[in-house]
Amino acid sequence: MADDDYEDFAAARQKRVKVVAWVVIVSLILVAGGATVLALLFG
Repeated sequence: MADDDYEDFAAARQKRVKVVAWVVIVSLILVAGGATVLALLFG
């Protein structure tokens, strides 16, 4: 297998890691925001 094949895999993996990281960050913000709103309403 040539080095460029590995570079393609590395680039695809890096992109996937970035997408997963952003999804996790956004979901944490949404969940924390929702929990804060519920705590303010029912607290």
